[in-house]
Amino acid sequence: MQLVNQTKQALRLGLLRPGDRLPTAKEVMTATAMNPNTVLKAYRELEREGLVEGRRGLGTFVVRTLGRAGTGDDGPLRDGLAAWLAGAEAAGLEREDVEALVKAVLDEHYRT
Repeated sequence: MQLVNQTKQALRLGLLRPGDRLPTAKEVMTATAMNPNTVLKAYRELEREGLVEGRRGLGTFVVRTLGRAGTGDDGPLRDGLAAWLAGAEAAGLEREDVEALVKAVLDEHYRT
């Protein structure tokens, strides 16, 4: 589910932190034209996974992050990845090509 994945990505990157309030289903619907039931289903999934909690009358709040505890310094890795992406672009790869390549390597590396 796209909204669940986007929220998890924001949690991994530190864009969402414990205590942050998620937009209401109506706010998401207005911004994205997404069905409010789809938004509520995504929020229930995030709640089931222990990432957010609904507070009656207040909204849905982040209770746990997916960032790596005690780190926060991904600078060298980020810089290396940025350099690799610049090389891929210089070699003529489009964004979709890079996404496919990265996904293929990730799938190979993290086989279950």
